Amino acid sequence: MKIVVGLGNPEKKYADNFHNMGFMALDVLAKKLNVGFTLKPSLKCALAEGVIFGGKFVLVKPTTFMNSSGDAVRAVTEYFKAEAKDLLVIYDDLDIDIGKMRFRASGSSGTHNGMRSIIAVYGTEEFKRIRIGIKKYNENIPTIDYVLSNVPKEFAETFNKVLAAAADCAYDFICGAEGETLMQKYNGTLSDY
Repeated sequence: MKIVVGLGNPEKKYADNFHNMGFMALDVLAKKLNVGFTLKPSLKCALAEGVIFGGKFVLVKPTTFMNSSGDAVRAVTEYFKAEAKDLLVIYDDLDIDIGKMRFRASGSSGTHNGMRSIIAVYGTEEFKRIRIGIKKYNENIPTIDYVLSNVPKEFAETFNKVLAAAADCAYDFICGAEGETLMQKYNGTLSDY
């Protein structure tokens, strides 16, 4: 069993925001895996399930808002009786340059409120994560306004490539790739993938 969670805000008006990179990456991954999402109110998420190479996987988009993402992660992991080692979270990161992503086997939440919620509710930092770079291209924009703004058209192609790489990394995780392998393969610039 592998669980991949993408972080974002559930309302349509947030769909193209920098802060919804996790949802966007999951959409790419779901297409690659040929699965669709179904609302699961009792689990506080939209969920897609499938089996690949004999192993079950679940893709999760919390229907809570970002700052309460931990509630959905706890509900899903408890329901499926999953362990922290089987969890991967995909989210945006202001500390990473646009056009880059990073896989990590564990770590702190940094400045990300969704990750803070997951760590607080789930009770551990020992789960895998893919961080998609959204570093400010304009320092004059307040952080909250920046993360809740739509990705500008001039960055669309760059993000399409990063989201595809994040989906490929999550796919490899679902198929059983180890953390060290994923770091070596995906922690670089787009031209490295």
